[in-house]
Amino acid sequence: MLRVWTWYQNWLAVRPLETQVISSGVLWAIGDVVAQSITISTSKKQRLLISGSNKDLTIDRKRVGITGMYGAGFFGPFGHFWYEGLDQFIKLKFRLQPNSLQFLATKVAVDVLVFGPLNLLLFFTYMGFSTGKSGSQVKETIKRDFLPALMLESSAWPVAQAVNFRYVPVQYQLLYVNMFSMLDSAFLSWLEQQQKEASGKQCFASVPISNEPKDECK
Repeated sequence: MLRVWTWYQNWLAVRPLETQVISSGVLWAIGDVVAQSITISTSKKQRLLISGSNKDLTIDRKRVGITGMYGAGFFGPFGHFWYEGLDQFIKLKFRLQPNSLQFLATKVAVDVLVFGPLNLLLFFTYMGFSTGKSGSQVKETIKRDFLPALMLESSAWPVAQAVNFRYVPVQYQLLYVNMFSMLDSAFLSWLEQQQKEASGKQCFASVPISNEPKDECK
């Protein structure tokens, strides 16, 4: 682990943007694998109980790639410049003393109120269109999932970011966020995937236990 950390530090010093982009993509992809694994495990149990069937379910590699591309294409580069520039913005805009309680609280508030909602909105939009949904379907997904996801994240991220901004050097703040985002990616991917699972469950629920699922449920 020490060698990996040293390797990461060296690359971060030489190529900071590229390093942040790659690490973000990898961690978001891992988060999606975790999300799909949870969903698959739950689906297998439900199918076995409802229909007596336990068909093999596998990780959707396309989804993993799509989610990883979101981490690399948006979260990595945007987060790199966001956390690098947030300190300067707070100093110039609000004229607060660095490391003061007011500075820390303002920085957390700006991050949670600006970056959090923007990330959620772009994630649901990107994932919707990338998985073949229409504009109306994407809009419906955002209407259904955006506020619940934002409320849940708003209860956890302020504490995580307070620790981040207080104790973690600026150059490592995105890595810290990415470690939490691996779990966040799992949650968001799981939430986004529930629309498919919900329609499948409705189909199974309408089928008697002794019968096979209808064709449209397969």
